[in-house]
Amino acid sequence: MIRQPIVSVLGHIDHGKTSLLDKIRGSAIAAKEAGGITQHIGATEIPIDVVKKISGPLLLNLGFKVTLPGLLFIDTPGHAAFTNLRKRGGSISDIGVLIVDVNEGFKPQTFEALNILKSYKTPFMVVANKLDMLPGWQSHPDTPFMKSFKAQRSDVQMNLDTRLYTIVEELYKNEYSSERFDRVRDFTNQIAVVPLSAKTGEGLPEFLMVLTGLTQKYMENKLTIDEKSPGKGAVLEVKQTTGLGTTIDVILYDGTIKKGDTIVVGTRDKPISTNIKALLRPAPLEEIRLGKGFKNVDHISAAAGIKIAAPDLDDVLAGAPVRVVADPESLSETEQDIMSELEQIKIKTDTMGVVVKADTLGTLEAIVRMLGEEGIKIRKAGFGDVSKKDVLEAEAVAKDSVLNAVIFAFNVKVLPDAEQQAADKGIKVLSGGVVYSLIDEYKAFVEAHTQKIKEKTLESAVMPGKARSLPGFVFRQKDPAVFGVEVVAGIIKSGYPLMDEEGNPIGKVKEMQKENQTVSEAAPGDRVALSVPGAVIGKHIKEGDTLYVYLSSKDADVLKTKLKDTLTSEDMELLAEIIEKAKE
Repeated sequence: MIRQPIVSVLGHIDHGKTSLLDKIRGSAIAAKEAGGITQHIGATEIPIDVVKKISGPLLLNLGFKVTLPGLLFIDTPGHAAFTNLRKRGGSISDIGVLIVDVNEGFKPQTFEALNILKSYKTPFMVVANKLDMLPGWQSHPDTPFMKSFKAQRSDVQMNLDTRLYTIVEELYKNEYSSERFDRVRDFTNQIAVVPLSAKTGEGLPEFLMVLTGLTQKYMENKLTIDEKSPGKGAVLEVKQTTGLGTTIDVILYDGTIKKGDTIVVGTRDKPISTNIKALLRPAPLEEIRLGKGFKNVDHISAAAGIKIAAPDLDDVLAGAPVRVVADPESLSETEQDIMSELEQIKIKTDTMGVVVKADTLGTLEAIVRMLGEEGIKIRKAGFGDVSKKDVLEAEAVAKDSVLNAVIFAFNVKVLPDAEQQAADKGIKVLSGGVVYSLIDEYKAFVEAHTQKIKEKTLESAVMPGKARSLPGFVFRQKDPAVFGVEVVAGIIKSGYPLMDEEGNPIGKVKEMQKENQTVSEAAPGDRVALSVPGAVIGKHIKEGDTLYVYLSSKDADVLKTKLKDTLTSEDMELLAEIIEKAKE
């Protein structure tokens, strides 16, 4: 049996994820196929007859007979839905649809979605949405893109191509070859970009054609299932349902699930087994988020979305696997299988690192992966709101590393007492729902802290300097010696120790004057009078001698490590010269 492919729609906020799904449903209604559409929990099934009605003769261009039963769109757009649709080794989603506003291009959540698709190795196509918003675009509702495109002025066509190639360029920077769908030569090596308007329906026929063609031609083996086998799925959401208590919304990707089946599902601690009391699916085209119009069913086969009512579901974790137990003898094996799958995604932690809290298994897995790619270590990772205990974890590393005393709160709340404690203890809390934004905030925090430390280090550091004593400018021979010099390279400051060309110490600069004014430092070209207690003119210093700032090994190490990027090439050459002189 060939099941329908599971399609996840991802992209930046307001780029048209929900509008695209609404337009598909609306177009199907206009095609008088409303009764054929089933809007499951968290998903919308579009039967192949509806696809054929919308795409029309374009499907003939595929060059093969369409045998897919339909398309299953995940109806909770966003990264959380996609990352929760996970199974061992990757994503349940067979293909991703990355929505990009053709007028705005890539935005933070676009890059984040792309990163997630890449991490899960999920094939995808790109929809360049909002054609109707292009300057000068004349809309032709519900027509194929190519027909509408040819009807546009040449300058509008050129503008669209320019914007599309901006998208192509961004994909290329992320190691993907792509092209407008009608120019793609090899769909196995190039990402298809379909221009579209979710508002007017222009391009919708080509979108469904390309999506159908890609999934059937290149994924048919993956879509072949045994409908008699025990069902396999993943928890999309855990919620309270009136009259039923805690229920789970599940995307079924393999086999069949029946009322009365024993299922094993993952929780925060361990897998649990429970018996299905009810299988619920919304009536066709009901708005599932309103929780109305549910219909009891006895069984359902993949691929589908379904609401499950059963005892003991309170601690079930969104993103956790769900398995139907084939027979009582296989219960232990099924539990072990799920435990093994959950253990595969346990977070590797370090003694030093940040604290991460997320709302679901999928989102936690996604943020941990992305933090790892940025080289950010993790001390603790878990689910739920940020509590005082999490603040204590961050506080434990604060003395050793301020940069690790950070809490990432991804799609969760920071409890009031935890927020107060974090503020009192100086623990940085980064809160939000976009991983890239949180990582950018962390980088900005690290950069600001590093710059502050660098400035503080710079203030106390001894910098390399070189000067020549000026003949005829000896003002006092000793107690202290006062004489004129010209700075040749680097910098000379009050308090800096000096040495001669053989590396012998001369004494520290007590005071400097330039044009009868006391100054704290002198740069190349400056002529200043130095006051050096302990030095004797004629014994330690002779007129015309070259003098250097003396750098201890500790001073030199600070310059070579912590302050290296603040030194010029001339500074580095002078540092090497001083180190060599000091050895002599």
